[in-house]
Amino acid sequence: MRLTRRHMVTTGAIGIGAWALSMWPRRVRAGDEILDLVEGMTGRTATESSQFRLLMPAEFSTGYTVPMDIQVDSPMTETDHLKSVRVFAPENPLIEVAQFHFSPGRCVARVSTRIRLAGPQYVVALAEMSDGRLLMAKSWISVATNGCR
Repeated sequence: MRLTRRHMVTTGAIGIGAWALSMWPRRVRAGDEILDLVEGMTGRTATESSQFRLLMPAEFSTGYTVPMDIQVDSPMTETDHLKSVRVFAPENPLIEVAQFHFSPGRCVARVSTRIRLAGPQYVVALAEMSDGRLLMAKSWISVATNGCR
């Protein structure tokens, strides 16, 4: 068989297509896939808790400024406090969209802000407590436009 330019271009195009598909963001759904994402990002297992709440609208008109409110029931004492919160949007080009740190005795465990979302997806928040527990909260958000262009 003779190797021609057409064979080389076809082989190259197939290779580039396969590479592009392998780099395409994975669609994350509820359940085990979110737990796998959390374990892959942190190396630890998180548990859902009513002590930790991620409040976001179920539908929002634009992905550019989606409101987000995070609340953790914690006394914020030296021995029992929230250390940090990380927020992930798996469909965004940059998966980790926010990180917040807290000090005991100096603040309440609450954050209100806005984030950008690339499209409809689960937003996952992780709270690390002073005793080492990793709490998780998730919320499905449907946005009409891509806010990450």
